[in-house]
Amino acid sequence: MDKQEILNKLHTLGLVAVIRGPSPELTVRMVEALAVGGVIGIEITYTTPDAAAVVRALDRAFGDGILLGMGTLTDPAQAAEALDAGARYLVSPVTDEALGRAMVATGLPVMIGALTPSEVFRAHQLGSDVVKLFPGSAVGPDYVKALRGPFPHIPIMPTGGVDEHNVADWFRAGVFAVGAGSLLSPTKLAREGRFDEITATAKRFAAAVRSARASAPNP
Repeated sequence: MDKQEILNKLHTLGLVAVIRGPSPELTVRMVEALAVGGVIGIEITYTTPDAAAVVRALDRAFGDGILLGMGTLTDPAQAAEALDAGARYLVSPVTDEALGRAMVATGLPVMIGALTPSEVFRAHQLGSDVVKLFPGSAVGPDYVKALRGPFPHIPIMPTGGVDEHNVADWFRAGVFAVGAGSLLSPTKLAREGRFDEITATAKRFAAAVRSARASAPNP
């Protein structure tokens, strides 16, 4: 897929599972459980042990069966490493010029992290295709509505504080997609081997997103 196709698929899916895996092996099993539950937008964070190796393993195992990205990029060198590992898109929690430029230089879709209006605007100027609003739990859907006043042209994806019960509020506010971490795939369940519960949560979450997308305005 080319860059626009990946962005279109992210928008269509509307949901990215942000995975901070406890180990390489358990991370792969978390992704398997999520995929069975219908969540195939996957972001492996750099806080996951051996994150790049995990992405390589997932790319070999799933190919285009999932939409695989890497997140929590904080070092410019990670952008090229993530591209080489097989990531289809890159995500950072921060607005940093050197990091942002390195991410954009890969040619992959980029989501630079921001919170304040100035950061949102700067992330967009740096070439962020979608601005990651983080932490979403600190502001809420009404904040997105406020941002879309001056920035109707900037796609926004909140991460943090998104759950199956409030996801409709986020889409009504006009988000491009949502990211969900521990509320979708808790590492505690992975450590305890409770992957069926991750799958069950994924099914509910995916259904909630489909319902929210069906009734929300198109951003």
